Amino acid sequence: MHLRRNLLLGLCLAGLAGSPLIAAPTASFDYLEYRAANPQDAPSDETYRNPVIPGFHPDPSIVRVRDDFYAVTSTFSWFPGLPILHSTDLVNWRQIGNAIDRPGQVDFSGLGTNRGLFAPAITYHDGRFWIVNTCIECGDNFVITAGDPAGPWSDPVWLDFGGIDPSLYFAEDGTTWIAYNDAPPGEPLYEGHRAIWLQQFDAEKMQVMPQRTLLVNGGVDLSAEPVWAEGPHIYKVGDWYYLLTAEGGTADQHSQTIYRSRELQGPYEPGPFNPILTQRDLPADRPDRVEATGHADIVKLDDGSWWGLFLATRPFEGQSTLLGRETFLLPLEWVDGFPRFLDRGEPVPMVAPRPPLPQSKRVSYANWRDDFSEPLGDEWIGLRTPGQVQNRILSDGELVLIGGEDAAGSLGKPSFVGQRLRHHNADFTTSVDFAPSGEGDFAGLLAFMDEAHFLAAGIEGDRLVIRRRTDPSEDERGELVAEQPLSGTGPVELKLALRGGEARVSWRQAGRGAWRELGGAVNVEPLASVHAGLFTGLVVGPYVYSQP
Repeated sequence: MHLRRNLLLGLCLAGLAGSPLIAAPTASFDYLEYRAANPQDAPSDETYRNPVIPGFHPDPSIVRVRDDFYAVTSTFSWFPGLPILHSTDLVNWRQIGNAIDRPGQVDFSGLGTNRGLFAPAITYHDGRFWIVNTCIECGDNFVITAGDPAGPWSDPVWLDFGGIDPSLYFAEDGTTWIAYNDAPPGEPLYEGHRAIWLQQFDAEKMQVMPQRTLLVNGGVDLSAEPVWAEGPHIYKVGDWYYLLTAEGGTADQHSQTIYRSRELQGPYEPGPFNPILTQRDLPADRPDRVEATGHADIVKLDDGSWWGLFLATRPFEGQSTLLGRETFLLPLEWVDGFPRFLDRGEPVPMVAPRPPLPQSKRVSYANWRDDFSEPLGDEWIGLRTPGQVQNRILSDGELVLIGGEDAAGSLGKPSFVGQRLRHHNADFTTSVDFAPSGEGDFAGLLAFMDEAHFLAAGIEGDRLVIRRRTDPSEDERGELVAEQPLSGTGPVELKLALRGGEARVSWRQAGRGAWRELGGAVNVEPLASVHAGLFTGLVVGPYVYSQP
């Protein structure tokens, strides 16, 4: 079976690449299954549970279009990028597409996992959806549009201004503006000193106008040396323009702040109660601890209430989480003319009263299985932009990955595709059929945070192995932490059980016998996002590597 498949795939690759026959080992994966180990009970019909979009979904932006809500989040160097999610009740979100889903749109080749697409902002105007975004190290700021949020989205139009975190504001007088984070006027006064700027945008010519206006210098109180003012959004409420920004960096000091002005271009004055959202002043031993709250975007409902999405983390210890930054939902209360999410010292609730909207069909992330009988869904992502020659096919109900020479720790294009971890305690299970060509060839499961932080478990040559990488100085394949001879022939089932900061790997001949543990408990706390740049979360799935 493998000989026939290898020959077929080699011929296909040779035809596509116009090169001699490529000898590459392949692995066939029969399924991938995800099971939350201790899923929480569904809330009542009157309540919802945070986070509403669990797993690696940072920097949420939201737009309301009549009775529908659409959200987009950051994906950095993952492809496809910028997931588009839809909801009618703000609680149950389903992914309907990806805004960056064609190799020709943006090129992430050679970029680290923590580069690429930062903080998209979605808006809707005059029958079209707009996303303005920054691609770090691959072209700066751009805008894309779509008539249908599910796609297709246009190719990027690159814009001539610096900074990050741009968002569009369509004013009542027909003008369009971009608010964004950039360096302050003059020399920065301290590390992390940033500013919020406003610049007019010609939506027909797709270009920015030359003049810009300073809206915020540093943050709410410049004398306190606030850091990383970012993620600005502008809203018109009555006679006031409100400016919502993040501040404090995206770690445990993260917060959300509010300003207002009678004029779009300012001056903007901070509200008397700031920050309007943070968890940095709460005790570390509180139950159901949520950290790093900020980077919010808000919408108004028909009953006059306001609700916002924002990012936050759920650490299993300290500031460590494998889940990355997730998307949470809370209402805002208006006090003395300014909105706020939480009072000082108030924790983010994990269960809260639902928005006043008809409940849609519940979405559960606790259990799923892909038998590879249909094309891979929108939730499947891989590292960096695909090249002309693809490294995977679906064949007879199997996902077939072609081994490549790019290891998980490289800046190349590893033969890997996966889905986000959604729970602290969860199992990923698969069945892999693999005939390695050499002792260094590998096929199995990869749990990937970034190129310097990952765990790989599977078949390597004639043995079963676990490899882990926690530092750029280590082997690009990961350092060997467990191994044993592989007995028997035929497909092997693998199970990766994640329990907070601990992982265990089990295996058995496919469908036969009891599970047997490979090695013992493996410490995966060093893979946590706090050690890996803070931006991403763990993605797990099939992976094949062919040693050169």
